[in-house]
Amino acid sequence: MRWDLDWIEKRSQLTPDRIAVVDAETNQRWTYQEMNQRAHTLATFLEKQGLQKGSRVAIICPNHISYFDFLFACMKMGAIFVPLNWRLSALEIKAILEDCTPSILGFHSKHRHIVPNCEKLIQLDHEDYETIFNNRHSYQTDERITEDDPLTIIYTGGTTGKSKGVVLTHANIGWNALNTVVSWNLKAEDVTLTYLPMFHTGGLNALTLPILVMGGTVLIANDFDPEQAIHLIEREKCTISLMVPTMYHLMIQTEAFKVAKFQHMKTFLSGGAPCPLPIYEAFAQKGVAFKEGYGLTEAGPNNFYIDPVEAMGKKGSIGKPMMFNKVKVVRDDGLLAGPNEVGELLLYGNHVFQKYWNNPEATNETIQQGWLHTGDLAKRDEEGYYYIVGRKKEMIITGGENVYPLEVEHCIQHHPAVSEVAVVGLPDSKWGEVVTAFVSVLPNHQVTTEELKDYCLAKLGKYKVPKLFRLMSDLPKTHVGKIDKRFLKDEHHSEIG
Repeated sequence: MRWDLDWIEKRSQLTPDRIAVVDAETNQRWTYQEMNQRAHTLATFLEKQGLQKGSRVAIICPNHISYFDFLFACMKMGAIFVPLNWRLSALEIKAILEDCTPSILGFHSKHRHIVPNCEKLIQLDHEDYETIFNNRHSYQTDERITEDDPLTIIYTGGTTGKSKGVVLTHANIGWNALNTVVSWNLKAEDVTLTYLPMFHTGGLNALTLPILVMGGTVLIANDFDPEQAIHLIEREKCTISLMVPTMYHLMIQTEAFKVAKFQHMKTFLSGGAPCPLPIYEAFAQKGVAFKEGYGLTEAGPNNFYIDPVEAMGKKGSIGKPMMFNKVKVVRDDGLLAGPNEVGELLLYGNHVFQKYWNNPEATNETIQQGWLHTGDLAKRDEEGYYYIVGRKKEMIITGGENVYPLEVEHCIQHHPAVSEVAVVGLPDSKWGEVVTAFVSVLPNHQVTTEELKDYCLAKLGKYKVPKLFRLMSDLPKTHVGKIDKRFLKDEHHSEIG
């Protein structure tokens, strides 16, 4: 089966007058016909700027109509859309831009301070951007584009401290959308609220694009406020929404949650980190369907489905594999794990990413014989339901953001007063995990936790900066001389609640 490359064109023909996108802040609404016309016009504009098939187009912006403008324009041109994480530092953004070398960079004034000076910049929240669409143009889709050509590069953290560009092709994104529509039974009447940032695969690919493929409506919002979120869900009659546990943790504590009816909501989805049981219970008391999912940038991100009714009896389960993918759990010896036996989760399907940009070594480590090695530890019960039980690597998930300890350790280690450092995630009811740094100081040196925090803030995205610093005379070691992170986590497990 060949994936239709320019599906926004087809959708605009099928349902031209249906509302595709709503801006929660301005209440501005765009139909499918309008979205497709904007893509035609922007593609024409970009071509006049010298862009062509294979050119990279980057943006750094909060959730905004321009995400769709640029993505759909790239879809028509064969260009590659690169959404950038505005939570990163200027140095981190600079390194990513040097890796992907975009021909043009769109930015929002809110994030101007981390945008380097480039030859071709477009301010997305300036009137000049909207003037591009004043004169409509028709763009002829490039016939040389194939379904195996890259459509996006989404950068994700790497265990070595360097961000890796996950290349998703037209087919990868299309199959993820199709698989989600079919497996989750999405309808044209579905309305989703997208608070997750669309530089993340969760914000862009988990529900936003599948809903648009199906002809539903996507409500985009920024600056999460729990009461405002509930108001928007009720106002727009949302039927399905994905948020991270931290958002739900804040939501269930509000007065608005206590009185909300959620009459149109079919399912609340949680992803990005394991969800605490009290959140399940809060929704169950209201009789509202709630369940967890699992995904990663390299695979869709959607891979599993569980019926909301079954989710209450299988708390913590991510469900069963979706229609068009394969899943297996493999032990360290390479054999398939049996029921309730823990092993590494492997994924296979047309939604699995093509490669890491400019990084064949990491690609070959991650994809072996077509199977994606996730690095996550999982188990499957006797009834075929899967559970994520840990991470093979030491990644920390805090508020839905991935933080890799080695990257933070490298940063702190460069401080002139630091002798040794170990970064771990400690459990937290609000954030899932909090980044915690254990630091020993060199003899005859002094440093405060505030100084260390400021030092990190200057070099790392804010969410990566440890919320806790613990100064120690010496860090505990294993019998082979390595820093004993497990001991640190166990000893300090109850510090945060």
